[in-house]
Amino acid sequence: MVRVGVLALQGDFLEHVQILRELDGVEAVAVKRVDDLSSVDALIIPGGESTTIGSLIVARGLADKIASLAESGTPIMGTCAGAVLLAKSVSDKTVGPKDQFTLKLMNIEVVRNAFGRQRESFIADVDIDEIGRVRAAFIRAPEIKNAWPPARITGFIDYPGMGRVGVSAQQDSLLALAFHPEITGEKKVYEYFLRLVKA
Repeated sequence: MVRVGVLALQGDFLEHVQILRELDGVEAVAVKRVDDLSSVDALIIPGGESTTIGSLIVARGLADKIASLAESGTPIMGTCAGAVLLAKSVSDKTVGPKDQFTLKLMNIEVVRNAFGRQRESFIADVDIDEIGRVRAAFIRAPEIKNAWPPARITGFIDYPGMGRVGVSAQQDSLLALAFHPEITGEKKVYEYFLRLVKA
């Protein structure tokens, strides 16, 4: 049985838990305290509001433990705001560079709210290396603008007025997704993530 923690501080963590419960051999664990991380084989950082989730990570003393999990090779997936929190460099499309807390675990540069506000939300097909084509929901989504080794951008979409935009990245067992796979029920994403646990 693979125990997958879902950071349950703010955002749409329940949707991730629901999909994980539909997969064979997986136990979903809500993570709210440091002790909750002690027995997980993988961790998902969900979408929501990245500054709020980041503040709660700091307030609950979770940052060091999450960093140590990453250093030990534990797979971690960040979706939307979670991808922002994994990034070493963050800016905002409207206000420019952001001085906000992130875990700084992935060698990626992320632009918050790259596609606009909530009303500009959309669903698109994305071809992701190793995963294939997935149906992805973009809600106030970030852009993965740049990556440097060992991270690499693994999926792009063509978006009007922006051209080719990075929307997924991987660095060893760390995944950053600009979109919400839990909203479209894209189990292929979770199945790939779980393969990283067993690798």
